[in-house]
Amino acid sequence: MNLLQGKTAIVTGAARGIGEAVALKFAAHGCNVAFTYISDSSKEKAEALEQKLIALGVKAKAYQSNAANFAACESFVNDVLKEFGNVDICVNNAGISKDNLLLRMTPEQWNEVINVNLNSVFYMTKQVIKPMMKARTGSIINMSSIIGEIGNAGQSSYAASKAGVIGFTKSVAKELGSRNIRCNAIAPGFVETDMTSYLKDGEGADKYKAGIPLGRFASAEDIANVTLFLASDLSSYVTGQTISACGGLNI
Repeated sequence: MNLLQGKTAIVTGAARGIGEAVALKFAAHGCNVAFTYISDSSKEKAEALEQKLIALGVKAKAYQSNAANFAACESFVNDVLKEFGNVDICVNNAGISKDNLLLRMTPEQWNEVINVNLNSVFYMTKQVIKPMMKARTGSIINMSSIIGEIGNAGQSSYAASKAGVIGFTKSVAKELGSRNIRCNAIAPGFVETDMTSYLKDGEGADKYKAGIPLGRFASAEDIANVTLFLASDLSSYVTGQTISACGGLNI
């Protein structure tokens, strides 16, 4: 079943991890994919992903673009519209963490996390809603985090940014529901990606897994499956919600 046949999606921060898994899942369901990566060091991986997506029979293109820069987002979305013709789905996935105790956190560290994790969601969403409003349809999916719901010591900036994403999501859903544009968030728990590689093995991993009812970390594909649901018509009556894909960590 091709749940996204003929649609076009934007996925930010897709050169690796959850973003890469989402792009591949979308393409496997017939969706054209325009995705971003930010650094020169990610260019090779991004180009390889582009070829994987095309091999699945869809149109795909990698763009080196900074989601945390308003002008770059505007230019990127305009380029996508010229190349693909429309934007049906936007997955705001770009994110970072700069963990530190509040006592030691600098304003620069705080601002960087807020800019990449929260401001980027505003920047991208502001651009994609224009074509979506014209088409009177669209699905916006914002990647939050379970930390945005429950908090965590040493992650005040990350928690604040991800909690902000949830509030933003609810507000956008209320603003744009009358135009048939849905906006939802996903709050992953611990996911096996490069960002959490330090937790993968050993006593540290066992300690975290002990607090997860399902007893394991998520795979990137686990999160991609939830994203597919929210992007497709299977969730046509779901908006303004946050799905906690955390293995029960927040129970």
